[in-house]
Amino acid sequence: MTSLALIGGTGFDRLVGLEVARQEAVKTPYGEPSGPLLFGRLGEREWVFLPRHGAGHTIAPHQINYRANIRALKDAGVTRVIGLAAVGGIAAGLTPGRVVLPEQIIDYTWGRAHTFFDSPDAAVKHIEFAQPYSAPLRAKIIAAAEAGGVELASEAVYAVTQGPRLETAAEIDRLERDGASIVGMTGMPEAALAREAGMDYATLAIVVNPAAGRGGGGEINMETIAENLEVGGAKVMEIITRL
Repeated sequence: MTSLALIGGTGFDRLVGLEVARQEAVKTPYGEPSGPLLFGRLGEREWVFLPRHGAGHTIAPHQINYRANIRALKDAGVTRVIGLAAVGGIAAGLTPGRVVLPEQIIDYTWGRAHTFFDSPDAAVKHIEFAQPYSAPLRAKIIAAAEAGGVELASEAVYAVTQGPRLETAAEIDRLERDGASIVGMTGMPEAALAREAGMDYATLAIVVNPAAGRGGGGEINMETIAENLEVGGAKVMEIITRL
């Protein structure tokens, strides 16, 4: 068993460079994960890969079975998880193509199954979550980025919205007032569930567009997002292979 896993977000339904040795369809007490677990080698390490939105990007952010995804990785022996994500840039300087390693989260989601401890006979568990991401794992990612010559924004705050629609310009103004630097739809409850499961977790994000009302205020162009994913994705893969 390998201890390292990648959860792929938008643009990472498949992981280029992963030499897949086997795939395994699994079930958990919380249902089926987003897809089969892919076991293989990337760089010098064995990894497990799981596409968060399923094969072909068919599962919307609010419909992802986050509990099944984390439980499936936990049962596979994973202890460290990196969640890849495509996000919008709010803060000045976090422009398309930038790679971001957020250090904090603000959760604006609702109605998602956000804990493993909600069955009638489960004891209440209050996890410590002041620092939502694993400091040791973040340090390794920062070191890998430096080794690969990749500029990494590592002090950002990730605002997690419900989706699947994108935000209004006024909502982005509010998020900025709240202290958010980037915005996406999948950072929670994934991070909290990993903490409940005793796993080290970090998010590695690519800014693929200016958030609503930023960057001149024009409409978000999906073709441009795809181009920025390609640019940022190459940087992310440089970091991952150096891990």
